[in-house]
Amino acid sequence: MDDERNDLEYRLTAEDAGLKIREVLRRRLEVSARLLRSLKQGGGVALDGEPVRMNAKGRAGSSLAVRFPRESSHFEPEDIPISVIYEDRDLLVVDKQAGLVVHPTKGHSGHTVANGVMRHMLDRGDGYRIRFINRLDMDTTGLLLIGKNAYCQETFARQSAAGAVSKRYLAVVEGVVEAGEGDIDLPIGKADDGQIRRSVMEGGFPSVTHFRTLERFCAHSLLEIGLRTGRTHQIRVHLAHIGHPVLGDSLYGRPAPPLIGRQALHAAGLAFAHPRTKARVDAAAPLPGDMASLIEKLRLT
Repeated sequence: MDDERNDLEYRLTAEDAGLKIREVLRRRLEVSARLLRSLKQGGGVALDGEPVRMNAKGRAGSSLAVRFPRESSHFEPEDIPISVIYEDRDLLVVDKQAGLVVHPTKGHSGHTVANGVMRHMLDRGDGYRIRFINRLDMDTTGLLLIGKNAYCQETFARQSAAGAVSKRYLAVVEGVVEAGEGDIDLPIGKADDGQIRRSVMEGGFPSVTHFRTLERFCAHSLLEIGLRTGRTHQIRVHLAHIGHPVLGDSLYGRPAPPLIGRQALHAAGLAFAHPRTKARVDAAAPLPGDMASLIEKLRLT
């Protein structure tokens, strides 16, 4: 097995000696049953450099190496600027600009973040399936996390379910928010599956948004926002429900004013445990120029 393609490595301990390789992978490396099946189809597992079956048993001190199947993406590459905040063989974190959807849809068949990432990948001579771990609306700027393998994606799903992924947003909202901070704990859903708009409604999905007021202006406020759940449009729905819609949010508030041509929402921070090393990764995206200019104008009013 080519060491450069080892996606995971683990040295067996005395406690692992009686376990089948399958159990070592599941218990120690948290490899899911679905991922184990993919290893049988196109990846591989080696013990001390030699291919090994899943029901075999290893010895303490043996080196277990996992190679995942080769994958690829088939988005059309486009010369779209990609601002890379962090990248390694498992992860890519980019600072998304306004006006781009994340991946192609019926209404946006091209010119998406995925098309730009495809070009970035090819320019680097890389090859992987582009997996968006989080999503941002078209007019929201900031941090997008992309996994380069299935193990990475599944690890983040577990972290998110456990509330271990920290997301920090900045938003300029309409009105003066009197509270210094608070939680909005209200369920979110939509009455019709065919519509885009969500709302706070009985029977919706549990949703919790924490906010802290950073600055107050004459008729607006700057908020720092943390998500304890990750529902579609959660920040926009919750803030609109309490009477402080995001400035420029035409879906839940009013059309974008001359002060800024989009909704004033930015994904500024993302913190998580690296899926391979378990080390903490803190990613930050600077405030984009249009929001920085907006805040300076509001300070003068």
